[in-house]
Amino acid sequence: MSTIAKLKELVASAEVDAAKFYEKGNSAAGTRLRKALQEIKVTAQEIRQDVSSKKRA
Repeated sequence: MSTIAKLKELVASAEVDAAKFYEKGNSAAGTRLRKALQEIKVTAQEIRQDVSSKKRA
């Protein structure tokens, strides 16, 4: 469940940076947003692998 909490934190931080990028035009926030989205992708993949391994066991 710690990975779920990590995923929630990543989404929350991405949301803040998305608002800064789209509403204020902050290009540095766009870079942070892309990085956060990549981390979300990696974390989601870890959760998928964990679920699959527990399902098979």
